[in-house]
Amino acid sequence: MRPASFATVLTNKMVVVIAAETPIGVALNTAALLGVGLGHHHDSVVGPDTVDASGEVHTGMCAYPIPVLRGTVEQLHDLRSQAAARPDVTVHDMHEAAQKARTYDQMSETLAGTKPEDITYLGLALYGPRAAVDSLTGALGLYR
Repeated sequence: MRPASFATVLTNKMVVVIAAETPIGVALNTAALLGVGLGHHHDSVVGPDTVDASGEVHTGMCAYPIPVLRGTVEQLHDLRSQAAARPDVTVHDMHEAAQKARTYDQMSETLAGTKPEDITYLGLALYGPRAAVDSLTGALGLYR
């Protein structure tokens, strides 16, 4: 089965970029949280439920391949700024304020008092036209 908007899948792209300095457990959590954000904000990224040969239903999953890339904290900061300046690219971010907070309200309060240049990003997810996302992330290597 194809997602309702399969043409969008072919023309758009999403990537996740994780800070190389991030410990593996935090990196995995960051990737998961970014994926939830992408799925929530972009209806077309999750395909419909599928059925196996026995008739058992499997819930829809992401219709995109999602490369997980690696960059330095500095690269993520620059990448977020560049991507946010592009009206055709959506940026989802995960930062230390979120990772260290006990509640969403605490994270929001901490972030509200943090200057943009002082935010340390643990990861980013970008979604937009393939060419735009490639131009922003093409120099980054795969997370290994």
